[in-house]
Amino acid sequence: MASDTRGSGGVCFRLSEVPGFRTAAMHCGLKTAPARPPDLAILYCEQDAAAAGVFTTNAVCAAPVKVSRRHIEAGGGRVRAVVVNAGCANACTGDGGMADALAMCRCAGERLGVPPARVLVASTGVIGRRLPMDRILPGIEVLAGCIAERKCTGDFERAIMTTDLVPKTAATSWRAGRSGATVRIVGACKGSGMIAPRMATMLAFIVTDARISPAALRSALRDGAADTFNAVTVDGDTSTNDTALILASGLAGIPLISAPRGPAYGSFRDALLDVCDSLARQIAADGEGAGKLITVAVGGAASRRDAEKAARAIAESPLVKTAMAGCDPNWGRIIAAAGRSGARFDERRATVQICGRDVFRNGEPVEFDRKEMRRLLARKEVSILLMAGSGPGAFRMYTCDLTHGYITINAEYHT
Repeated sequence: MASDTRGSGGVCFRLSEVPGFRTAAMHCGLKTAPARPPDLAILYCEQDAAAAGVFTTNAVCAAPVKVSRRHIEAGGGRVRAVVVNAGCANACTGDGGMADALAMCRCAGERLGVPPARVLVASTGVIGRRLPMDRILPGIEVLAGCIAERKCTGDFERAIMTTDLVPKTAATSWRAGRSGATVRIVGACKGSGMIAPRMATMLAFIVTDARISPAALRSALRDGAADTFNAVTVDGDTSTNDTALILASGLAGIPLISAPRGPAYGSFRDALLDVCDSLARQIAADGEGAGKLITVAVGGAASRRDAEKAARAIAESPLVKTAMAGCDPNWGRIIAAAGRSGARFDERRATVQICGRDVFRNGEPVEFDRKEMRRLLARKEVSILLMAGSGPGAFRMYTCDLTHGYITINAEYHT
C-alpha cells in the first residue's frame, strides 16, 4: 500500500472530496457570535453507505447518541445521512430531547427521500437546553434542498465546532492491491474541552470510498479509536455526546473487504489509523487554553493495561500539565502521578525523559542542562517518556498543557 496521510496543517480537507458524498452547512442561530458561523450541517451519501460508530461510555448520554446507536443497529450498519448541530448538546433534555432528535432524522429523511432510520444525528454544545426546533427544522429543509440540487454549500468542517479555534481535518489516499484503484479516507472532528478517553471523546466524521462491509468497518474503527481517540485527554472530563462515525460509499472500484482480516483489510485499517491519529493530535493541540501538544509515552510496563494507567495519570495530572505550561522540567510530578495510577510500578527501575533528555534514572535524579530544557519545553510540541521497567506493556497518550486560558474559557462557558 502506498499511503499519503496528511493532517490539516492549515489546510482544510473536505468530506465532500470523497466520491459519493455531499455536504451542506449554514448558520441557523445556535451560535450567537456576530460573524454568524455555521452551526447546522448535513453529510449525505448518494447510496446506502456502510457505517459504524463508537460513542461515549458516559452513563449520562445525549439523545442524539441514543438515536444514532439505535439507527445503526436497526439498519444493519447502513446509513444515508448524518445531521449535525453545534451550540446545543440536546443532553439531559428528557423525552422532549429524544423527540427532537428523532424529528431531525425524520425531517432530513423526508426531504432527502430516504428512510428516517437511515439518518443519524449528532449534537454538541451546552448541556440541559432543548434545541430551538423552530430554527433547526427549517434549516434542515434548506440544507436538504442544497444536497438534492447537488450543491455543496457552506463549511461542514467549521459547522461542527464549539470552542475549537481551528477546524481539524485529515486525509489519506492509496492505490489498492491488484486493482490499482485509488482509495480515499477523509476525516473531520471537533474537540477542545470536556475531552477524556472513554470512547470517542469528541465528534468525528470520517468518510471513505472503500468497498467494505459494516462488520469490517466496525472492527477497523474500534481498533483505530482505541489508540487514538481513546488516547487523548484535555481535562479528564468525558462528554455526554461523544460520537465518532465512519461511512463508506463503496465507489472506489476495489473488491469487497467483507471481513476484518486479510491484506486489503489490513491496508484499510492502517490508513484509517493514520487519519484517526492525526485528528487525535489536532484535538490535543487545540485543547482549551492550550499552548502546546504533549505526547506522553509509557514503555517497559508489566502490561499494556499498566502502561495505559500510568500514561493516563501523567497526562491528566494538573501538576504535570501546569509544569509543562511553565516550561518547568519537574519530573517529580511525573513519577508521583505514575505511582498513584494503580499500575504496577517500582521507581527504582524507572527512567524518565523529558523532550528526549534523561532527568531520572533507576530511582535517582540525573543532572541535566536546565537552560536547554526550558528552551525545549518552550516548543509547541513536547514529550514525556516513562520507561517503567523491562516489561512488554506500552501505551501513548496525547494531552496539552494547562493554562489560565482553560479557566477563562470554562468560567465563561454558560451551562
